Amino acid sequence: MRTNQDYKNAALAALKGNWAPAVLMTVLLFIIIGIAVSPQYAAMFALDPTSPSTLTAMLGISGGTTLLYILIYFPLLYIGYYNSTRLLYENGDDQMISNFFKLTFKNYWHNVWVIFLMMIKVFLWTLLFIIPGIYKALQYSMTPYIAVEHPELSAKEAIAMSRQMTKGHVFDLFLLGLSFIGWIILGFFTLGIGYYWLLPYMYTTFAAFYGDLKAEYVVGNSEA
Repeated sequence: MRTNQDYKNAALAALKGNWAPAVLMTVLLFIIIGIAVSPQYAAMFALDPTSPSTLTAMLGISGGTTLLYILIYFPLLYIGYYNSTRLLYENGDDQMISNFFKLTFKNYWHNVWVIFLMMIKVFLWTLLFIIPGIYKALQYSMTPYIAVEHPELSAKEAIAMSRQMTKGHVFDLFLLGLSFIGWIILGFFTLGIGYYWLLPYMYTTFAAFYGDLKAEYVVGNSEA
């Protein structure tokens, strides 16, 4: 495996000359999610706290928001966004906007189920304690790439492959994510505007990391 800086440099090289579609894709992601969930939050703020039916209404709104996240946000981010940056890194495919939507809705229900099951597993581990939850989130983090590259796999098989692929590299992945903490804090002080550039940078870096994991996994299985 390469160093964190090597992965970041590889990501920057892939993004060179492609920042415009990468940033636009990020803007679209935020806009779509905002359109999808903002009416839910607006309705919640409009509730009368003195009304006996408020709790029921809040539960209904929360359930609706959760459903929108499952059906819209998770597929857009984990399937469309992740794999658009992967294709940019692997193939120099700069059709990021087109790939963002095409990949999100190709094999849509299968991918929704894959990501939903992945999130449920992480959530259940998090109930035990935060550290096991983080560990499992890192173990399963290659699942979105695998789901697109291997649509023939079931959700459980895709998650299992991610777990096998990250074996021995979970801490490496944790450190790679941690290396962006300074940029994340800086993005906060730009009122979030910096995240339009940070997200493509981060996820293209993770795509580079996935590329090495995939190569190592293929070699390991061919030698087995």
